[in-house]
Amino acid sequence: MFKKSIFLIASLLLLQNGFSQVIRTKIPDTISNWKSKNKVGFDISQISFVNWNAGGNNSISGLLKGNFKRNYSIDKLNWDNELIFRYGINKQEGQELRKTDDQLQINSTVAFRNDTISKWFYAGKFNFNTQFYNGYSYPNTDVSISAPFAPAYFFLGIGAEYFNKKEHLRFYLSPLTHKTTLVLNQRLANEGAFGVDKAIYDENGNIVSLGKKSRTELGVLVTNEWETEIYKNIMFENRISLYSDYLNHFGNIDVNWQIQFEMTVNEYVKASIGTQLIYDDDIKTKKQVDNIQVISGPKIQLKQIMGIGIVYEFKKKTITTG
Repeated sequence: MFKKSIFLIASLLLLQNGFSQVIRTKIPDTISNWKSKNKVGFDISQISFVNWNAGGNNSISGLLKGNFKRNYSIDKLNWDNELIFRYGINKQEGQELRKTDDQLQINSTVAFRNDTISKWFYAGKFNFNTQFYNGYSYPNTDVSISAPFAPAYFFLGIGAEYFNKKEHLRFYLSPLTHKTTLVLNQRLANEGAFGVDKAIYDENGNIVSLGKKSRTELGVLVTNEWETEIYKNIMFENRISLYSDYLNHFGNIDVNWQIQFEMTVNEYVKASIGTQLIYDDDIKTKKQVDNIQVISGPKIQLKQIMGIGIVYEFKKKTITTG
């Protein structure tokens, strides 16, 4: 009887110990190879006058902006995706509502390297640019000079990329990049806007052949991205894209250069100053002369934006178990 009791107690202890071990055992957490970063902001500026001897017009401006990033990284493979949007408006006393900024951009880069140490990658890059709403040569708001997908730009190419994650530096060179320009507004296409072949007319002004809605090019693309903190709470970001077509006037370089300074006031309030310079030989400028829209040759386009507003940034790492 005594032996049976000892055996029963020992069995119960072993069973309890085993059960406790099962309870304590957990499947370890692992961090997903996906990482995300999301940033949305709204800048606003307003000025008003009451009996102001120097004169001036009341005005208010707003700018909605966002930047969303998704990165997949595993061993020697890296896949970066980015969505950027900006839309700004201005209302000034005595004038209609006017657009001040309009951008929709998607970037995607797939890169592979031979080892986990090298900063050089074999890379394929995709880029898409267009806008949300019609653009006008103010004060003429009857005839638009641009529209959604008029233009829209697609870049798709292969090449090599240098990526230094610690220095936030990227340099990409593609000797083989396909560029497509879309002008899906037929009136603008008939005018030959943004480099597409314009419509052909007979001697009576009737259209014989409609303007082409697309234009394709094959050339070399060079891009650079660099971000750094130049002083405490002051971030500097530089982005530049250079493209030249092999077949049509090789040596004419399309330039898209953006510089931005972002100053942090606190976690949610930030001020920014930015400039963008664009030159494209295929883009002809339009201006108003005696209420008539006149087309002239290509010129350097320059935009400068300064604002202060609320920015909300949230990062996320997906946790999986397995």
